[in-house]
Amino acid sequence: MSWRPDSWRARPALHVPTDYPDPAALSAVEKELSGYPPLVFAGEVRTLRSSLASVARGEAFLLQGGDCAESFREFHPNNIRDTFRVILQMSVALTFGAAMPVVKVGRIAGQFAKPRSEPIETRDGVTLPSYRGDIINGMEFTPEARVPDPQRILKAYGQAAATLNLIRAFATGGYADLHNVHRWNLEFVSGNPQGDRYREIADRISETLMFMEACGVNGKEVRSVREVEFYTSHEALLLGVEEAMTRVDSTSGRWYDTSAHMIWIGDRTRQLDGAHIEFCRGVENPIGVKCGPSLNPDELLRILDVLNPKNEAGRIVLIARFGSKKVGAGLPPLIRAVKKAGREVVWSCDPMHGNIMKTDSGYKTRRFESILEEVGAFFDVCRAEGAYPGGVHFEMTGQNVTECLGGAVDISEGDLSSRYHTHCDPRLNASQALELAFILADRLKVARDAQPGLVVNA
Repeated sequence: MSWRPDSWRARPALHVPTDYPDPAALSAVEKELSGYPPLVFAGEVRTLRSSLASVARGEAFLLQGGDCAESFREFHPNNIRDTFRVILQMSVALTFGAAMPVVKVGRIAGQFAKPRSEPIETRDGVTLPSYRGDIINGMEFTPEARVPDPQRILKAYGQAAATLNLIRAFATGGYADLHNVHRWNLEFVSGNPQGDRYREIADRISETLMFMEACGVNGKEVRSVREVEFYTSHEALLLGVEEAMTRVDSTSGRWYDTSAHMIWIGDRTRQLDGAHIEFCRGVENPIGVKCGPSLNPDELLRILDVLNPKNEAGRIVLIARFGSKKVGAGLPPLIRAVKKAGREVVWSCDPMHGNIMKTDSGYKTRRFESILEEVGAFFDVCRAEGAYPGGVHFEMTGQNVTECLGGAVDISEGDLSSRYHTHCDPRLNASQALELAFILADRLKVARDAQPGLVVNA
């Protein structure tokens, strides 16, 4: 079937706002954006697809994490650095446990839009449109802030470009050099169990580098020691923006969405006849598909037929997000259907979105124990069904927030109000994220030592 970057416009587009007061102004902004430079490049996307193909074969592990929704207000180089830094720390822990490469993909430099369960919000008898991310409207509960403003799209592009510029500098300019592994520790993680365990790993890395150099192997000349590959991703929700950022690659003649290296389709927008699948089927980027309780095996196979008709490894990441109590029943039928059909996919676990709860005081939060339970159940199900549990997908930040309950730092309901900064859903802080990485690393190591090459038992 023929495809164009705008062919999605003939399909129903759920969660794409239609209430811009001036549609002509929106069209003008999208046209202007289509002339802006790409944020990522086709060659980088192809490298990521190759790495994800390794994950699909069980030869690498995918770590995807970052903000629930990026905000204009929290845009600061220190915040970008700290999120990048904790992902580096997590990848070090996982690499030690799995003894395999870790593919690092951030929810960053483009994750500005969020689908909402309800289109309106009521407070104290006042009803206004819901906040849908800074790229669409404002978080402030005022009529003026909640009006969609197309100029926000250009501001989001500028923020994404600046974020990517800084990340590339960190990734290749010396900050990510393993010789600096001790410098990556965050101040508020120091002194707790995660900080102590990380320091032990850092000591071993430093000793290994000194040994290599004593043997005449200069680690500073080895690219994988001094640099990291770091990729960006976001939910492809605002399709007008994705269309504007889609370009033909001059070397291959194929279409790439240059807004991010990887994009994903949410649990609310994966309708077979919908606009989001129509758009994503035509670009060469890796595509994530959120798989929740409402997805049945036949529908999943039809989605794979549309998005990956050639069954290419590295093209599709299936991101399970059932909730800790539902993954045991919901995930096995999907894995069985995919395996029986011989589909090449990466199985990843999003333990965040199915475990949201509200406290008596009204805070939206998640329990660390529920997140850990879902990750464990995901690994158990994959092992039982003969699939490789290839990755995890966390909403997290490098900041010392108090948004998720529990963990070794034991955040209580009373602590939530002290540093609850999220604009949308609650995030793991750096200590909680690193704790999860160490738990995963331990399980990966046990499986590796017991029988190398087989699926990990969580």
